[in-house]
Amino acid sequence: MMTPALLAVAATIALLYMLATALHNYISFPRLAPAEEQHIAAVGPPVSVLIPARNEAERIGPTLRSLLASPYPAFEIWVLDDASGDETAQLARRATAGDARVQIVSGAPLPQGWLGKNWACWQLAQLARHDLLLFTDADVHWTPEALGAVIQQMNETQAGLLTVWPTQHTVTWGERLLVPMMTFALLAYLPIRWAHDAGKPAAAAANGQCLLFRRSAYKASGGHRAVRASVIEDIHLAQRIKQHGLRLRMADGAGLVSCRMYHGLSDAFDGYTKNILAGHGNSPWLLLLSTLFHIGLFIGPWLWLLAGARLSSAAWPLWPLLLIALGLLVRALTAAAARQRVQDSLLLPISVLLLAAIALRALWARLRRNGPQWKGRRIYPAEGPPHGLSR
Repeated sequence: MMTPALLAVAATIALLYMLATALHNYISFPRLAPAEEQHIAAVGPPVSVLIPARNEAERIGPTLRSLLASPYPAFEIWVLDDASGDETAQLARRATAGDARVQIVSGAPLPQGWLGKNWACWQLAQLARHDLLLFTDADVHWTPEALGAVIQQMNETQAGLLTVWPTQHTVTWGERLLVPMMTFALLAYLPIRWAHDAGKPAAAAANGQCLLFRRSAYKASGGHRAVRASVIEDIHLAQRIKQHGLRLRMADGAGLVSCRMYHGLSDAFDGYTKNILAGHGNSPWLLLLSTLFHIGLFIGPWLWLLAGARLSSAAWPLWPLLLIALGLLVRALTAAAARQRVQDSLLLPISVLLLAAIALRALWARLRRNGPQWKGRRIYPAEGPPHGLSR
């Protein structure tokens, strides 16, 4: 049993590691930069932009118009309507007004053992005509310079997979409290050098909102067919790229590529509930331990401070204040790196409590053996994907 002093030492070490990692990533994380027009025209290889779309009537039009505004000289867009219950396909056609660069198709029925997005992306990969395959979501916005910037980054890094982390737009308080925690986890835990240079697949991350593959790398890794039952297919694809000795590279969208990931607290709760258990290896115990660890790390010092000197003599109040300051500094540094509101870092304890509630919700779904729903479909039961499927 650890004494309070040992717990405080362990918390200090953990926070110092996170601070060092966040600082390293703040300095070193690659960021997209607009490509010069003459450079785009000279070296721009053709790219297939692949968009799975299910019930995206409110978003698909602006997304397509933003892509078509790009001066990039050689690209095609494939939109796959994945059994939408709204006017996604009709509004996509209206937004593109017969532009020859855009093809809009209906997806085939969802086979047994596949998740919807993975099946849609696999179909799109078979339709694509070019060597570069850019998978992007229907709610991602592209500035005119963005497509050229992504291709330029791909050329410079010679990656098999380049994943870009779009700048996340948050509007409501629920979004502001939850959405930045995704970037927080990336920038505070995974040094970019490990992700790029370490050969271990565990040191890999990716964002499914923007994945750019070379076709050869996509085929070698097995593509979406190899992760057909994974709810965090982006991370598993990145891991497979490393497993096959291919080059993974990451970059920040730097405002050129952006996304409003969720709309309101309820939407964010559903989205995080869908992913949080899978992000912990579908292990309820690991998720529970992770939740308790973060409560202890980011809320424990506040409780210590409020409890007063009864819990410690010489250490109070300086040590709990130090732990609080370190936690807020890590959160602020990751927010600054990702172009998010630095002032929201002061609400970190509330964000951690909300994530704890999401974890409990996911664990309750697991206990009931009833997986979460997303876009009108039941995700596989919470105990994990069907056995025997390659991931």
